[in-house]
Amino acid sequence: MIGAMRSSTGRAESRPLARRVGPREEALLTVALLGLSLVGAAVVFWPGLDDMIAAWSRDEYSHGYVVPLIGAFLLAQRLPRAAQAGGGGRVFGVAMVLFGVLTGLVGQLSQINDLTQYGFLSTLTGLVVASFGVRMALMLWAPLLYLAFMVPLPQVVYLKLSAGMQLLSSELGVQLIRALRIPVYLEGNVIDLGAYKLQIAEACSGLRYLFPLLSFGFLFAMIYRGPSWHKSILFLSTTPITILMNSLRIGIIGVLVNRYGIEQAEGFLHFFEGWVIFVVCVLLLFGEALVLMQLTGLRRPLGEVLDLRLPQIRDLRRAFRARARAGPVLATTIILLAAFAVVQTVGVRSSAPAGRQEFAVFPAQLGAWRGRTIALDPVTLQVLAADDTLLSNYREAEQASHVNLFMAYYDAQTDGRAIHSPEVCIPGDGWEIAKFQRIEMNPENAASQGLQVNRAVIQKGLERQLVYYWFAGRGRQLANEYFVKWYILWDGLTRGRTDGALVRLVTPIRGADGEALAEERLRAFIEAMAKQLPRFIPS
Repeated sequence: MIGAMRSSTGRAESRPLARRVGPREEALLTVALLGLSLVGAAVVFWPGLDDMIAAWSRDEYSHGYVVPLIGAFLLAQRLPRAAQAGGGGRVFGVAMVLFGVLTGLVGQLSQINDLTQYGFLSTLTGLVVASFGVRMALMLWAPLLYLAFMVPLPQVVYLKLSAGMQLLSSELGVQLIRALRIPVYLEGNVIDLGAYKLQIAEACSGLRYLFPLLSFGFLFAMIYRGPSWHKSILFLSTTPITILMNSLRIGIIGVLVNRYGIEQAEGFLHFFEGWVIFVVCVLLLFGEALVLMQLTGLRRPLGEVLDLRLPQIRDLRRAFRARARAGPVLATTIILLAAFAVVQTVGVRSSAPAGRQEFAVFPAQLGAWRGRTIALDPVTLQVLAADDTLLSNYREAEQASHVNLFMAYYDAQTDGRAIHSPEVCIPGDGWEIAKFQRIEMNPENAASQGLQVNRAVIQKGLERQLVYYWFAGRGRQLANEYFVKWYILWDGLTRGRTDGALVRLVTPIRGADGEALAEERLRAFIEAMAKQLPRFIPS
């Protein structure tokens, strides 16, 4: 009778089921339980997975379709060698599955799919650890980490990264145009060629190349049979390669538009230029690998340096027989079945915002202030993806300067949509934030008493403006963007609501005393409008 199996390190590894089943039977039982666990995980985490798969239809996440397949292939390819590391510590895998399930349940109850997706990744990793042990899982860290490339970034991170990439790519693209002695002026993300203006939109930020190329660069580094520092260089170089090539693309489009007209920035040619740039980025990675090989004396063909061997079924069988343990996987299966029961009992919650009036009926007169509504352009509306918006200029009868009011309302902030912070968007319009602080309002008007706002002085050339903005919704008026995210989670979990709005006020600064007068103007306008907000932004 077999009571234990000796590991490659010479230490006996306990086998709780050994008295009832042999290695072959336990391996088969482990495979069956893993399959059941994966099915259970798919059901438990489905709302987040459905949202993740929907994100793969976007260019920047289009590589997501192949990441699970490649990840599974790499995991199987490395499993036999990893089996030599031994097992142990399977209880940590059970704990990871439990943590992942709890995270996923919180994500579902709060309707925040980002949490559900990260909970799914934790659960997958936990299943590997529970099946084979910590030491073996550490040998498989690269394939497991690779699975993270299938998960879209949280929207707040995506927006900030996109805005930064837009500005950087625009600046480098303009430098190329100037190097060819073409007169050009850059204002934020707008390239002014005189007769034509190019708006560097969010889609041209380079993220549609960066994310797939990061995924490919990580994969390339994993299958590259070279020193670790080679692998690091190959992966880390994907970001500068993407930025430089996207800037080159923008510069080329600018040159073509200047010479042949605005048609060069539209339609098939624009799409074709994008794909050409991505293919060039991939070829540059291969060229970089060849250069590294030459510099370090690796004289083999590139095909021999890349590890593309197919996993052998017999090797996988040996690895499972040697290291797979059904007991811990049975525990994870029970956890997932319990989570499935909870999901079926509670159900998937939907956002339930309170009744509100639309901004279309927002008063055109607020005390002494009279407003005139301005239509937002379709491109801005598409980028905002808000459920309701308002853009108006208000002016007092005797005031020369106006107050620009902008509000964007979202029924829910859990489906990939989120409020665009002005701190991210302002530089894209060519403005520089000269001053920024958070202040607390204390007007006599009780409706706005204790209100915290973000205060920014922005400038473009000699022109200056004063900006106030804050985040409102569900009975809260907040200035801190991170507190906003926390309360979205909390209110989604406890109240089933994640609705909210951005309120932004802008007024010009003119003359030596202009900043003080602008401050007084915005405070007066807040007092006039504050009591109207609850009708349009419900508590």
